Amino acid sequence: MATFPILRATPATLQRPRKRAKQTSLTLFPTAARHGNCESPCEASAPPLAPSQRTKPATELVGIARLAASSPCADAKRGTEYFLLPVRSILNHCASERVPFRWTVNPYRGCEFGCHYCYARYTHEYMELDGNEFESKIYVKQDAGPLTGRDLANEKIWGEHIAIGTATDPYQPAEREFGATRAILEQMAERDSLNVSITTKSNQVLRDIDLLKRIAQRSTLAVNLSITTLRSRLARLLEPRAPRPDLRLEAVRALREAGIAAGVLAMPIVPGITDRAEDLDALARGARDAQAQWFAGNVLFLMPASLKHFLPFLDAKFPKLSRQYRAWYGRHGNAPDGYRKEITARVENLRKKYGLGSRPDRGANHSWKSPQLQLGLNQGGEPCPA
Repeated sequence: MATFPILRATPATLQRPRKRAKQTSLTLFPTAARHGNCESPCEASAPPLAPSQRTKPATELVGIARLAASSPCADAKRGTEYFLLPVRSILNHCASERVPFRWTVNPYRGCEFGCHYCYARYTHEYMELDGNEFESKIYVKQDAGPLTGRDLANEKIWGEHIAIGTATDPYQPAEREFGATRAILEQMAERDSLNVSITTKSNQVLRDIDLLKRIAQRSTLAVNLSITTLRSRLARLLEPRAPRPDLRLEAVRALREAGIAAGVLAMPIVPGITDRAEDLDALARGARDAQAQWFAGNVLFLMPASLKHFLPFLDAKFPKLSRQYRAWYGRHGNAPDGYRKEITARVENLRKKYGLGSRPDRGANHSWKSPQLQLGLNQGGEPCPA
């Protein structure tokens, strides 16, 4: 049963007021608003660039904003500018109780994939930039390799889960030219007993399969491929520059065949756009067929910077959903509890149907060993790799 009556293109003069239907399910949206009814293939291109909207002159900026303002432009192509950003560290401490990790690694600030729903647009505001410049101004963290080596020697991170790609994709197009992610993985491959996860939308992760195999031999490693839909045209609309969904599933298969733990994240599940039962079923089935070990999904969350970007996109491409999104997300950033519980149950049923786990089995392959204990146990006096 549909949540709302199907909206038809009836002339305004013929429309009559009618009673609102009783809401029985929060999941289903008008089919008239579904992908395929609102846009043409040629419109699924990257958003045009806007002039920089930095709110203060460089002389008045402080912290990361000042560093960003003084970062030299290293390159410009595909309508995107790349800047070299000096940073003090690569590993960042995360104190949030909402996530299962304490340390994050994001080799880049900004992401060229340009996903319209991306929650991380707010991070550009820390640099006094508008969130709409998130995909057009990419900041490459300098000296990623040496800084990672230094950070990994810090006792605070020993035994902790390090999550790579929590805000920006580590395998976005910039990685082909700057290699910050590979430099970080090279340092991790020299260590024992790390606990690492990588989340990406790109099959470019296969470029580093040699390093991933080395890391997996000495540490716990899990790779998440983020896939919101298997419909390539819809994916191109939502994620303008990300690789096709089928390429991501093939990356899962290749990782598994190489002996690397890998799974699929249906994140975010976009209400009214990617949440249909048959679409999620196809995605879970595709994950199973690609030998994924887990399948997980969360409903779209929109922070203010993301909401400001997403609503105009919605108005242009899915206008029938605009009113509902404003009612749901305009004040709280989240869909209603009832809808989220319904999606959680749907994902859980799909896991059971296709025999998929809910998350990586962290620590199953390698238990953490204190580097200090290793030094003490080494009878030959040679320090063991840390």
